[in-house]
Parts: sequence; structure tokens; C-alpha cells
Amino acid sequence: MHPRVASVKPEQDFTLLIHFTNGEVKRFDVKPYLETGIFKELKDEALFGSVKPFLGSIQWSNGSDICPDMLYLESVGVLRLRERTTASKIKE
Repeated sequence: MHPRVASVKPEQDFTLLIHFTNGEVKRFDVKPYLETGIFKELKDEALFGSVKPFLGSIQWSNGSDICPDMLYLESVGVLRLRERTTASKIKE
């Protein structure tokens, strides 16, 4: 089982900044899905911004969701939270 979503932040470029339960921070690009089914509705920026963590994954207010394993496997690593904390302490 892969880590689950701890928090999610929608970005203006239709990507999601996701903090996972293992401390990793990754970016998931939603743009490839915006022409498919219910995800078409997410082109509306207000709706896209409604994303919230939900049962270890994410969900938008229209009911759209994405498998948590897919979020983890198909997102690009940004920085591990522990590394960022360590880097901050080194700068002090």
C-alpha cells in the first residue's frame, strides 16, 4: 500500500501539491484528465479549487476523485518534509 494523502493544495496551473502521510510532497498534473468524463467540469477554476483530502485520497465538490495509489505513483516529487526541516535547520 502506498502512502495516503494528508493534505492537498490546488495550484493555478491545474496541478495539485500533495502532502503524503510518509512526509513526501509531490505535484500531480490534472491537465491530462480535463477532457475526460466528469473531470471536464474541473476546468472551472472555482470547482478545481474545491479539492479536499477525503479518506486518504482527494475529492472535489462535484464528487470527482482520483485513486490514492495513482496520485502517489503518477505525481512528481517536490521535497520530503523531513528534508525541508533539516535544510532549514542547517541554514540557521
